[in-house]
Amino acid sequence: MMNSEAIPPPGSGALLQLHGIETSYGDSKVLFGVNLEIQAGQCAALLGRNGMGKSTTVKTIMGLQPLKKGSITLRGADLCRMRPHQIAHAGIGLVPEGRRVFPNLSVRENLIATAKQAAHSGPTWKLDDVYAMFPRLQERERHLGCNLSGGEQQMLAIGRALMTNPELLILDEATEGLAPIVRKDIWRCIALLKSRGLALLVIDKNLGALMRVADTHYILEKGVVVWNGSSQELSANPRPVQDHIGM
Repeated sequence: MMNSEAIPPPGSGALLQLHGIETSYGDSKVLFGVNLEIQAGQCAALLGRNGMGKSTTVKTIMGLQPLKKGSITLRGADLCRMRPHQIAHAGIGLVPEGRRVFPNLSVRENLIATAKQAAHSGPTWKLDDVYAMFPRLQERERHLGCNLSGGEQQMLAIGRALMTNPELLILDEATEGLAPIVRKDIWRCIALLKSRGLALLVIDKNLGALMRVADTHYILEKGVVVWNGSSQELSANPRPVQDHIGM
């Protein structure tokens, strides 16, 4: 097990590294020195009850919420002074909570709207790759985003993020509110992405599914990482989950 104090300082060689990040909404402090790192090709899970700072951590990584203190680096490059589109261009893809597909664009237009060439040597994605992963999107490629089902919109949100050819993909509650058969499809997709060597940061309430795919877990409580370790460690000692999440 590695606790939050044991994260190496910036420059340790991790793909993504958060070191002592603090974030506030106005006068209300939300994150209190969060430390987290993800290696290339690794899947990390961010766990915690609602309101503990998980989505705020994601927003801070993506430049959508100002960083008050600390550092965020991608392959050692400082992200703290970058705008959200620059962070995306640097190699981080986001599947946001609530999907947020472009409602008045077709499936195909959604996918190619933000597509870019990969700036790295890792796995890459083109339109045909996304359609191979989600055949339903190819069947519906001329339909507007607003006319898709919730599951189809989630597939589209994932496909759109992959079309940016990221080194790291962040999925914020990607299975929330979906039918069981669709959730199963999303988890299949996540496992496939990991098998292809894409680094992942996943926020989800399905601990069983996360235990099967994640290499490491971080538990947030009131804006602080209170535990982190491997799936094996968490399986051997489920007390942190019982104490801090209540599952």
